[in-house]
Amino acid sequence: MDYMIRGIDEDKTFRIFAVKSTDVVEEARKNHHTSKTASAALGRTLTVGLMMGYMMKNDDDKLTVKINGGGPLGTILITSDNKGNIKGYVDHPEVDVKRKENGKLDVGAAVGINGKITVIKDIGLKDPYVGTSDIVTGEIAEDLALYYFLSEQTSSAIAAGVLVNADESIKSAGGLIVQPLPDISEEGIKKLESMFANMKSISEYFDSENDIEEIVKEIFLDFNIKITEKIPVQFKCDCSDERIEGVLISLGKDELEKIIKEDKGAEITCNFCNKKYKYDEEELKNIVKTM
Repeated sequence: MDYMIRGIDEDKTFRIFAVKSTDVVEEARKNHHTSKTASAALGRTLTVGLMMGYMMKNDDDKLTVKINGGGPLGTILITSDNKGNIKGYVDHPEVDVKRKENGKLDVGAAVGINGKITVIKDIGLKDPYVGTSDIVTGEIAEDLALYYFLSEQTSSAIAAGVLVNADESIKSAGGLIVQPLPDISEEGIKKLESMFANMKSISEYFDSENDIEEIVKEIFLDFNIKITEKIPVQFKCDCSDERIEGVLISLGKDELEKIIKEDKGAEITCNFCNKKYKYDEEELKNIVKTM
């Protein structure tokens, strides 16, 4: 079962977020029929997006992350909340690129480095908060860490990994965010930096039978971490007949009547989950009558 935790060290000098997201990424892969590289790129974004959403304070808060580095994958877009729900898609899920010389998937080449990350936080105010930063590596985690530093003035260490099986199913996925708190000392920062310098690849930690608490204990061997909360996570799309009808209504009466006359029906596919909604001529006419 996928789940997510938050915690803090005993001296209250830094906080952590960690998530196992294998099932979430596999659901996204099945929905969008992603290639191996697209699965890794979308999966990393979903993984970090879960933790970023978890940081939101209120149940109605929404987080949207949009990544477009000008690469062949196009735009990656995810939306999450603070309850462990997330949805997302990539423009060109079929795109794959040549692997790196070390055999690893080249997510950076697929995402590209000529573009921006945009983070939108809807926290119930008149206008949502919108922050942006340049994409530097295209590897997702590093670029989102840079976003936090430049746009929110928050130092963050972010790691996210996705391993893909030979049959393109997701073997494992997970991630970690560490953020220093105001009371951290210079010595504490150096200790954290040393820990990260000696870490294995984050994928190696999550490619095991260990639960997140055991993984955190292994990574933070020289620290005493207190887990303060644990919640389940899932890929959850909130599309519905009512929402899709709203999309059709937004086209306007004239456009709908044109569709009825020329196409005798309509089919709309949800970008996030690929569910198809079909409306025949009579159903469209009924929608027009309600306008």
